Amino acid sequence: MLDTATYTPRLKTFYRETVRPAMKQEFGFTNDMQIPRLDKIVLNIGAGSEAVRDSKKAKTAADDLTTIAGQKAVITKAKKSIAGFRVREDMPLGAKVTLRGDRMYEFLDRLITVAMPRIRDFRGVSPKSFDGRGNYAMGLKEHLVFPEINFDKVDEVWGLDIVICTTASDDAQARALLKQFNMPFTA
Repeated sequence: MLDTATYTPRLKTFYRETVRPAMKQEFGFTNDMQIPRLDKIVLNIGAGSEAVRDSKKAKTAADDLTTIAGQKAVITKAKKSIAGFRVREDMPLGAKVTLRGDRMYEFLDRLITVAMPRIRDFRGVSPKSFDGRGNYAMGLKEHLVFPEINFDKVDEVWGLDIVICTTASDDAQARALLKQFNMPFTA
């Protein structure tokens, strides 16, 4: 059992000791508060048409997301009724979770070092998925790449949206920050 009072995630220590000085030198920041840092990571599973047919699918997605994140996921519900999709207002459609602090660093570490190498035909992530304000969005086709998910007990394979929010003012700073964390960007 980990002693949470004295435990700091490996990536958080790496950020403090290596990434911050490198970013300060690269961009010429004069104040430590100007240096970009990770703000939060948002994970989302949209169960979509499966959840419309079976309302228990959203609960299953939330359970899988809770297992991956290590934090309880919230079930997302439809805001409006859409007859063409057979969706009614307040119908459960997926799950989301927002990670901050130590859990955020732990998840990013597991994503980069464990999950991404397990993706079939993986050649890196696109460097074009920044939003112009220093946030990076990516998607995984299947959530099974995380070792926490027991392959034998999975009844449905979900896609997973991952948004990494930083305090960077532009995409160049955010790209440099994620590159320091060894995010495998394609050339």
